[in-house]
Amino acid sequence: MFHLDNLMGELWPYPTVPGYQSPFPQSRRSEIDLAIAEAWAWLEREGLLVSAPDLNGRNGWRVLSRRARGYAQDVDTSRRAAPVTFPKELLHPRILEKAWPAYMRTDFDNAAFEAMKAVEIAVREAAGYGPEKIGVNLIQDAFSQGKGPLTNTTAPSAEQVSRMNLFWGSIGSYKNPQSHRDVNLDDPVEALEIILLANHLLRIVDTRAKASSSPSLGSNVRP
Repeated sequence: MFHLDNLMGELWPYPTVPGYQSPFPQSRRSEIDLAIAEAWAWLEREGLLVSAPDLNGRNGWRVLSRRARGYAQDVDTSRRAAPVTFPKELLHPRILEKAWPAYMRTDFDNAAFEAMKAVEIAVREAAGYGPEKIGVNLIQDAFSQGKGPLTNTTAPSAEQVSRMNLFWGSIGSYKNPQSHRDVNLDDPVEALEIILLANHLLRIVDTRAKASSSPSLGSNVRP
């Protein structure tokens, strides 16, 4: 079990305890205490620390959640830690479902795959296709020049083709390889960049789906 007050007490031992010395300078105590409090609040908000299921919980004691214990068992410690400073509020809900949790577990190749898989599923649903439409063929039909259900037919022809190629290349480069072999993506920055690319593509799909469902808006909604 864990208690925030006990953690603080270990960091700042009483001067009368012989042999005890804080590893941090007293001059920065308020700054360090604030950082620890913020980290503790983040762990609780993410459901990684939960109240102990007994009287201890009512007295401020916390335990690792099942989710946290699962992360501890699954994480590959040979990988670098994932950056955690990116604001989740900017991520599409579909990214938050599977891709982001995988990223936070440092499962970077699966995170990239799940992000692009979310794009493929979103395109299929927005275009009204069945499960038989997959991969680059799905993208080609959904964004087909002049007639695709997600094509912005008011845009110049070159832009329509470029939009199709943007989705086609993204799915072909970052989703399909993970479907067929081990990619071993171990760079957290590259993985985050792929996730953010998928995030942008999902925003485009949302916009085109909205335009398709409201014909009167079709010529005014970009992209």
